[in-house]
Amino acid sequence: MNFRALQSRSDEIVTPVKGKNSPNLGPVAVMVSSQADLNLFCSLTNLDKKKHKNLFVSRLYVENTAEARFTVVGPFVGAPYAVMLLETLIAWNVEKIIFFGWCGAISPDVKIGDIIIPDSAIIDEGTSKHYHQGDDGVSRPSSYILENTKENLKKAGIDFHEGLVWSTDAIYRETCEKVKYFQEKNVLAVEMELSALFTVGKFRNVQIGGILVVSDELSTLTWRPGFKEQRFKESRKAVVEVIKEIILL
Repeated sequence: MNFRALQSRSDEIVTPVKGKNSPNLGPVAVMVSSQADLNLFCSLTNLDKKKHKNLFVSRLYVENTAEARFTVVGPFVGAPYAVMLLETLIAWNVEKIIFFGWCGAISPDVKIGDIIIPDSAIIDEGTSKHYHQGDDGVSRPSSYILENTKENLKKAGIDFHEGLVWSTDAIYRETCEKVKYFQEKNVLAVEMELSALFTVGKFRNVQIGGILVVSDELSTLTWRPGFKEQRFKESRKAVVEVIKEIILL
């Protein structure tokens, strides 16, 4: 663990630790929220799906060769559990993290299969308040991961939206009133983890950013799922390819 992270843990009673049986992780990790995308990532990076370690109720894959050294962890849902994973990765020496997940469109300009690069996230989950030191109710990714991700998407010729997302704990309480409220704030989409991950990343002095693919739409105030649509599947594969390029640089 680096010295700055050690300093920030000085007042905590329970902390993640790097024990003698903990894996030797490299500086880069990818956090993949869905099992389907975790399987896809393993396939496209030639990771053996059977060779993983259990991390809580998720799977941890470690690529540690002369050519590459990165970690992939997933699946997971929700801010508290995502932060448990992130805190453990940081304690095990990870310094740069890319999150890949799905989201629901809030803006009418965002459609199923679109790709979003969040440059900020509205905090509407309960984990960030235990770390957040500001009062604007918004958390942000590291500029390094943000710019690197955008650059690689552009290099691959992939269109994307950049902007604000809304992170919530309660997917069944995305009410008409809330959607209208966040539309007025130019929010692109809603998801469950990013505001907490960005908050903890800043608190622990690590670089973190995210990529989202739109899986469903709420912008008309009627739910339109798109989990089986071909464009959604194609966009997820394209994102995994881009993440692979980023971590292998």
